Amino acid sequence: MAPKAKLLLFHLALLHGLLHTLISEAANETDALALLQLKASLTGDPLQITSSWNSSTHFCQWRGILCGRKHQRVTVLNLQSLQLSGTLSPYIGNLTFLRRLYLFNNTLAGTIPSEIGRLRRLEELYLTNNSFSGEIPPSISRCSNLVAFDAGYNRLEGNLPPEIGSLSNLRIFSVRRNSLAGAIPPSYGNLSSLREFRAGSNDFSGRIPDELGQLKSLETLHLTINSLSGEIPDSIFNLSSLTLLALGANLFSGSLPWNLGISLPNLQSFDVASNRLTGSIPGSFSNASNLELVQLQTNGFTGEVPSFGNSPFLFRLSMAGNSLGNGGNSSDDGDLRFLSSLVNATSLDALRFDQNNFGGRLPGVIGNLSVMLRILHVGYNQISGEVPDGIQNLVGLQRFGASDSNFSGKIPSFWGKLPNLEWLLLGFNRFSGQIPVSIGNLTRLIVLDLSRNYLEGEIPAVLSNCQSLTTLDLSNSNLTGRIPPGLMTISSLSDFLDLGGNRLIGEIPGEVGNLRNLGSLGLYSNMLSGEIPSSLGSCVRMELLYLQDNLLKGSIPSSLNELKGLREFNVSRNNLSGEVPVFFQSFSSLQLLNLSYNSFQGEVPTEGVFRNASAISVTGNNNDKLCGGIPELFLPRCSFEQPSFSRQSKALSHKLKIVISTICSLLVLTFMGSCLLIFWIKRRVRKRRKEHVDSSTSDPPLQPSYQRLHKATNGFSSANLIGIGSFGSVYKGVMDENGATVAIKVFKLERRGASKSFIAECEALRNIRHRNLVKIVTACSSVDYHGNDFKALIYEFFANGSLEEWLHHPVQRTGHLPRSLDFLQRLNVAIDVASALDYLQHQCQTPIVHCDLKPSNVLLDDDMTGHVGDFGLARFLSSLDKRSFEGRTSSVGVRGTVGYAPPEYGMGNLVSIQGDVYSYGILLLEMFTGRRPTDESLGAGLNLHNFVQFALLEKSAAKVVDQALFDELLLGVTSHELLISIFEVGLACSSDIPQERLGIREAALKLVSVRNKLVGSALPEGESAKAGPCM
Repeated sequence: MAPKAKLLLFHLALLHGLLHTLISEAANETDALALLQLKASLTGDPLQITSSWNSSTHFCQWRGILCGRKHQRVTVLNLQSLQLSGTLSPYIGNLTFLRRLYLFNNTLAGTIPSEIGRLRRLEELYLTNNSFSGEIPPSISRCSNLVAFDAGYNRLEGNLPPEIGSLSNLRIFSVRRNSLAGAIPPSYGNLSSLREFRAGSNDFSGRIPDELGQLKSLETLHLTINSLSGEIPDSIFNLSSLTLLALGANLFSGSLPWNLGISLPNLQSFDVASNRLTGSIPGSFSNASNLELVQLQTNGFTGEVPSFGNSPFLFRLSMAGNSLGNGGNSSDDGDLRFLSSLVNATSLDALRFDQNNFGGRLPGVIGNLSVMLRILHVGYNQISGEVPDGIQNLVGLQRFGASDSNFSGKIPSFWGKLPNLEWLLLGFNRFSGQIPVSIGNLTRLIVLDLSRNYLEGEIPAVLSNCQSLTTLDLSNSNLTGRIPPGLMTISSLSDFLDLGGNRLIGEIPGEVGNLRNLGSLGLYSNMLSGEIPSSLGSCVRMELLYLQDNLLKGSIPSSLNELKGLREFNVSRNNLSGEVPVFFQSFSSLQLLNLSYNSFQGEVPTEGVFRNASAISVTGNNNDKLCGGIPELFLPRCSFEQPSFSRQSKALSHKLKIVISTICSLLVLTFMGSCLLIFWIKRRVRKRRKEHVDSSTSDPPLQPSYQRLHKATNGFSSANLIGIGSFGSVYKGVMDENGATVAIKVFKLERRGASKSFIAECEALRNIRHRNLVKIVTACSSVDYHGNDFKALIYEFFANGSLEEWLHHPVQRTGHLPRSLDFLQRLNVAIDVASALDYLQHQCQTPIVHCDLKPSNVLLDDDMTGHVGDFGLARFLSSLDKRSFEGRTSSVGVRGTVGYAPPEYGMGNLVSIQGDVYSYGILLLEMFTGRRPTDESLGAGLNLHNFVQFALLEKSAAKVVDQALFDELLLGVTSHELLISIFEVGLACSSDIPQERLGIREAALKLVSVRNKLVGSALPEGESAKAGPCM
C-alpha cells in the first residue's frame, strides 16, 4: 500500500475515534442530565437514596443505577421500595438505553409520562404500588421489546389502550387494583407471548373478548372484582396452559362447560365466586389432578357435588351460598357423598359447603379428612342427626360452623380434644343436654355460639378458662342456675356476651366490672334478682346493655355515669325504683333508653336522649309519681314544695327587703333600657339594609366577618377546598379566636337560586336539634374585599368526610390501599340517617322535607356516626297539621339529584315526606351494594331498585352485595338473611308509588332489629317495637 493511502486510513481512523468519543460523551451527558431531572422531580427521599447523585462521581456509580459496559449508558434504574415520593419526570424518555425500570413500592404520584414510549429497548416496567393517576399512555405500545408491564395498586383511570395489543413480546401485563373502566380491548388477543393477564379490582364492564382465547401461552387470567358480564367464552376454557383462572365477583351468567376439568389439565386455581352462574358443577373436575383452590361460592349451582378424588393437592374448596343438594332425608347421606373423595386431599386447609340445600346426616368419613384442615363450615343446610365423633380426629381444626341446621343429640364432649379450635358455632339447632365441661379446655377459643338450642343445666364454671373469648352467645337455650362469677373475669370479651332468654337466677355477679372491653351485654329475659351492680360502671366500652324482663330491684347505680359510649340501655319490666338518672341526658351516643314497667319516680329530664320521644320509654311506671319530661310523654308537671325557703322568707329583715326591692327595680330599669337600645340598633341596621342571619345554636357565637373567614381558610385556598356543590364550595377553616376547625360553605351568589338556598338552609337549621343532623355554628352575611355580597354558613367539621367518599372514593381519602365501612358500620349509619329523617318528619313543630338526601350529604364524625347535612333544598310543609301530614304534598318546585329524587317529583314537582323516604331507600341500597343509582353496571333499563329486586327474586342477594362486604358474608360475620332484610327495607322505601312506601320510623325499627340480631343481643319478640327505633 502506498504511504499516502496508509496516512489517509490513519487519519480516517483517528477521526472515527474522535467522533465516537464526542458522541459517547454527549450521550453520557444526556443520561446524567435525565437522572438529575428525575431527582429534581422527587419531593421526598427519606432514605437519602439520591444523595449520591451528584457530579463528584460518574452517574454509573450512583445508587440504583446500572450501566452497560460498552457504551456506559444507563440500562437499569432500580429504585424499588425506597419510600420515594413526588412524580416521574418526562426526562425518563431520554434514557434511551434503558432496559429495566423498577419503581414499585413507593408513593410516586402524577401521571405516567408518555415519553416512556421513547424507550425502544425497554423490557421490564414495574410501577406497582404507587399513587400514579390518569390514563395509561398509549405510547407504551412503542416499547416494542417490552416483556413485563405491571402498574397494579395505583389510581389509574380511563380505558385500556388498544395499542398495547401490538406488543408481541409482552409476557406479563398487570393493572390490578386501579380504577380502570370500559371494555377489555379485543386487540389484546394479539399478545401472542402473554403468560399473565391480571386486571382484577377495577371497573371493567362488558364481555370477555373471544379473542383472548387465542392466547395459547396464557397461564394466568385474573379478572376478579369487576363488572364483567355475559357468558364466559368457551375459548377461555380451551386454553390448556392456564394454571390460574380467577373470574370471581363479576356478573357472569350461564353455566360451566362439562369438560372443564379435561380442557384445562394444568388448572391449579379456579375462582368464579359471586357471579350468576347456574347449572351443575362439572363432573370433569375429577380429572383436574393439579387443583389447589376451587371457589364456587355465591352462585346458583344446583345438583350434586362431583368427586375431587384425583385432586391430592387441593388446599381450599368453597361451595357456600348455592342451591346444591336435594335436602335428603335423615337416613340418606347421598347429598354429602363427595366428602369421601376429599380424603385424598392431604393438604386440605378449608372446606365450606354451608348455605346450601344439603340434607341427610353428616357422614363419619368427614373424620378422615386432612389433619391440616383449619376451616370447616357445614351450617345453614338441612343436615340432621348427631355430629360425628370422627371430627375429633381433625386436630388442626380452628373454625367449625354448623349454625342454623337440624343437628340434634348432645353436644359432643370431644370438642375439648381440639386444642387449636378458635370458632365453635352450633347455634340454631336441636342440641340437648348439658354444655360439656370439656369446652373449658379450649384456651384458644375466640367465638362460642350455642344459642337457641334445647339445652339444660347450668353454665359450666370451667368456661372461665377460655380466656381468649371475644364473643360468647348462650342465649335462648333453656339454661338454669346462677351466672358463674368466673365468666365475668374473661377480660378478653369485647364483642358481646349474651346470656338472655334463659332461666338464670340469682344476682348479677359483681365481677362483671372486669369486662372493661365488652361492647354488648345481654342478660334479658331471665329471673335475675338483686340490684344492678355498681361495678358495671367499670365497663367503660359498653355500648349495648340489655337487662329487661328480670326481677331486678333498687335504683340505677350512679356509677353507670361512666358508660359514656352507651347507645342502648334497656331495663324495662323489672322492679327498679328511685329517680330517673339525670346523667343519661349527657350521653351523646345514647339512642335508646327503655325504663318502662318499673317503679321509677320523680322528675324526668328533658335534655339529651330525653328530648326524643321515640328514643325513651317510661310507660308502666308510677305515673302519679313521675313528672316532667317532654310533652309527648304525657306526664304531669312537677310541683315542688319548699317550706324551708318559705320560713326563711318570713324571717327576712325589713332592711333586706328594701335592698331586694331596690335591686329588682334596677334590674327592671336595666331591662327596659336594653330593650330600647336593641330597638334603636335594629332600626339602624334596617336603614343600612344589612342582612343578618341567626345561628342555629341557642347561644350563637359572634357572627364572623368576611375578613375572619378569609383568614381562616388562607384566602379560600384550593388546598382547603373539601367539597363543591350546586350553589357553593365548602372549605376547611381554623378560627383564630379558639383554634376550632370548622367547615365553611361559601355561596356562589351569582348562580340563580344560591341566595334562596342560603335562606332555606338557615331557616331549616334555625331551630332543629338532633344528634344526627349537622350542626350549624353560625352564619356570615357581609361583603368581600371587592364590595360584592358575601354569604357563608359555618358548620362543625367532620374529619371522616362524607359517606360518598367511604362508599366510592376510599383511595383518594387515604392515599393508601382502599378502606371501607364494614357491615355493622354501614348499618349504624343507615339507622342514624333514618333517625334524622324521623326527627324532621315527626318531631319538628313544622315538618321538614330535606329534598336532596344522598351519600355526599351524610357526614361521618370521629365515631363514624352519621349526620345529615346540606338543607339548601329543604322545604317546610307549613300548611299541614303535624298529626296528619302523612301523604300530603306541597307544590314547591324541586329538582334534587338524579337517581335519588322520587319519580313523582319529575312528573308533578310534588314535595312530600314520602319523597325523602324514597331517597332514603335508594341510599340504603347503595350503601350495601356499593353501586350508585346511576351506575352503568346495573344494565339497560334497570334502576338500583329493580336491580336488587331481581336479585332477591333469584335468591342471589350475595351477588349484588358490595364486594368490600363479601368477606364478612364468606366468614359468617354476617348472614345472607340479615342482608336480605336490609335490602327488603330499601326496596319497601323506594317503591315507585308514594303511598306504598314504608314509613321512616318503621324502617328504622326494622333496621334496629337487624342490628340486634347482628350483634347477637336481639331483644325478645315484641320488645323492640315497644322500645322504638334507635333514635
